[in-house]
Amino acid sequence: MRKSYLLLFAILNLIAAFPIKAETWVLPPSDIDVFGQIRTTHASSAETLLDIARQYDIGQIEILLANPNVDRWLPQDGAEVILPSRYIIPHGDRKGLLLNLPEMRIYYFPEPKKGEKPMIITHPVGIGRMDWITPLGTTKIVDKKKDPTWIPPKSLQMDRIANGEQPYPSIVPPGPTNPLGRHAMRLGISSGSYLIHGTIKPFGVGMRVSAGCVRMYPEDIEALFDKVPVGTAVQIVNQPIKLGWLLDSLFIELHPPLEEDEEKYTNYKHMVVTAINDFLALKSSKRTIPADFEIDQEALKQAIMEKSGMPVLISRTTAQVQLHTQNNH
Repeated sequence: MRKSYLLLFAILNLIAAFPIKAETWVLPPSDIDVFGQIRTTHASSAETLLDIARQYDIGQIEILLANPNVDRWLPQDGAEVILPSRYIIPHGDRKGLLLNLPEMRIYYFPEPKKGEKPMIITHPVGIGRMDWITPLGTTKIVDKKKDPTWIPPKSLQMDRIANGEQPYPSIVPPGPTNPLGRHAMRLGISSGSYLIHGTIKPFGVGMRVSAGCVRMYPEDIEALFDKVPVGTAVQIVNQPIKLGWLLDSLFIELHPPLEEDEEKYTNYKHMVVTAINDFLALKSSKRTIPADFEIDQEALKQAIMEKSGMPVLISRTTAQVQLHTQNNH
């Protein structure tokens, strides 16, 4: 019965019957890590790749990685654009908010009401620049404000002056010039100096552009604002290499590491192989691995080369290899 249910989940996930909206999905069982679907659309000469990204709730770097041959600003009319809306859930507790910095994406696991299926909601985000790093760790939402007033921190004002820029006013009231947008949720980390908030510069979503805060598309933070209660747990992680199961198939999702971690990831392949070995050694993986399981080295090599930010199947069974060999003879 359990196997039939998992198979049904996988089929629904693949044929796009599962999404309620582009960013809201039924949460898979605890032993399935992959959800969503890869879709395509066609560009118009009247829109940029970033316009398409916002329309489908995708961040800027995400859509660029998925479409390396499509011009960001002048896509060819009718060009096929891949929409990378399939994900491996980052490693962490499936509750509250889970933010993966290299992916520049946040996941929300709302508490299901009685009789409702558990859901997962995901949105792209902008994060702190290398010199204004968004901190890692576990915290919670300690306050929420609609139409917030912004008091620019002294460090940001000094940075603008050092760069020859005009400092911000000492207090920025609510309105169309407020960088926080119309919604802000305060994190308990670092004395409450970090926020998840909207933005008046939506093209910065999916990039490292902030002074450490987490930026969201205005429509995303508005949708999330009423759903997330004060006290919600928040996990901030750094996982450029994600691995996950879909039934007995192993997927990998690779992202470029954060700039400050580039030295650590100089030998990216070695880091990937280590991550795979560590993942397969987990108790949860040992219960899933088929008897004739092996890594598809060619698929893995391609995934490492592309770092497309999309889940890639990297496993196969001996029976599949034999069938492939027979078909090629």
